[in-house]
Amino acid sequence: MNKLPDLTIDLPSDQEITLTRTFDAPRELVYAAHTQAEHLRQWWGRGNPLDVEIDFRVGGGYRFVEHATDGNDYAFRGEYREIVVPERLVQTFEFEGMPGHVAVETVLFTEEEGRTTITSTTRFDTTAERDGMVDSGMTQGAAESYAALDRHLATLR
Repeated sequence: MNKLPDLTIDLPSDQEITLTRTFDAPRELVYAAHTQAEHLRQWWGRGNPLDVEIDFRVGGGYRFVEHATDGNDYAFRGEYREIVVPERLVQTFEFEGMPGHVAVETVLFTEEEGRTTITSTTRFDTTAERDGMVDSGMTQGAAESYAALDRHLATLR
């Protein structure tokens, strides 16, 4: 297990990464921040400008384009496989810069005393794909995105 500020990273199997982070906000609000375009634009992609297309329903999809400070655009897409409001999301995730490498993310939202913990487990087809994602800086990017989410949630309380 590894820990970045406020983010715990675990490799529970040869094909999975689990990220865990707690926010000082109720579950319904944290869930909405993950499922509504007006919120996603504020924090996903490390808080950089973000184009968001979302069809939030089972079988629907999403596409996010991050306009990064390095001058590049990074696009991601996926499909919603399971939606249990406000407890659970299961979706695919694909970085368009590496087409064909589709992971499955399961995101759990649990609340205790007004604080919400997100546990996100991403399953890859192979260990090499998982390791490639870890080596890509994904965990640092997730930590930066979750810090941006924390800032966004603070404006909504």
